[in-house]
Amino acid sequence: MIDDPGTAGAQAARPRLAVSTCLLGEPVRYNGGHSRDRFLTDALGPYVDWVPVCPEIEAGLGAPRETLRQERSDDGPRLVTRTTHVDLTARMTRLADRRAAELDVDGYVFKAKSPTCGIHGVPVYRPDGTPADRRNRGLFSGIVMARHPLLPVEDEGRLHDALLRESFVERVFAHARLRALFAGDWRTRDLIAFHARHKMQLLAHDPALYREAGRVVAAAGGRPREEVAARYTEAFQRTLATKATTGKNVNVLQHCLGMLALDPVRRADVVDVIDAYQAGLVPLSVPTTLLRHHARGEAAAYVRDQTYFSPYPDALRLRHHVPQ
Repeated sequence: MIDDPGTAGAQAARPRLAVSTCLLGEPVRYNGGHSRDRFLTDALGPYVDWVPVCPEIEAGLGAPRETLRQERSDDGPRLVTRTTHVDLTARMTRLADRRAAELDVDGYVFKAKSPTCGIHGVPVYRPDGTPADRRNRGLFSGIVMARHPLLPVEDEGRLHDALLRESFVERVFAHARLRALFAGDWRTRDLIAFHARHKMQLLAHDPALYREAGRVVAAAGGRPREEVAARYTEAFQRTLATKATTGKNVNVLQHCLGMLALDPVRRADVVDVIDAYQAGLVPLSVPTTLLRHHARGEAAAYVRDQTYFSPYPDALRLRHHVPQ
């Protein structure tokens, strides 16, 4: 519960999430069909605002349409129609440049393996039709990712992995909270409160980068607002882009436990649960739920209000996987 009305909006921010249109069930694929992903539409959909993007439709190709592929050339991969070999590279590059320049979202879910939208494993073919390389990105997605290197990005295939899904959604909601903060009439005190609420979440990703962000906050009072917002945004997003690990989560859990005034028996219970998480016996949701329960009972507001314990809506149930 956040008492400061100036920061409540940032705490409850609703993410804007770009997505390949076909993943929402729209019939825009090459065959006139779709690739609806039920996690996106049914589970995540109620909590985000979608920004659907279909580069092929926006480029005027229609649906159904001739399939596309990337072909090797002396100037790099070219995007061509598979049968008639019409070169669409320049057209798609212009579209991607325009879309990337105006993009204002908290994350992006691309269509896997697409020659325009894939983020990894996209094949590049020789002129004779045989694969030359399978490590490429889509033409459109590659430009967007190069322009926004800290934007949370995944494809629907990788989101089937529980760890990747949880990490992506965590970053998306954190980006949305930060965007909401700086979109308002914020003051230095609002940034200080925001950084304090995100302390444990950032520490679970990268303690050194957390301290770097803290130095931006410490100097905020004497710098222009635009400079502070830009520097803090970069530090915050870089921190979250670093993978959280079991070891760093254990350090955060122990740190939170140290701030609670528990009797020896309850403290020992929490230690046992943290140890079980570290050993890979229970998911992260078990110690975080227990600590949050004790923080409420002890009225430990600083611990209770940490975004680490609710980095996204609890109903998404994304922390129930056991670390490997």
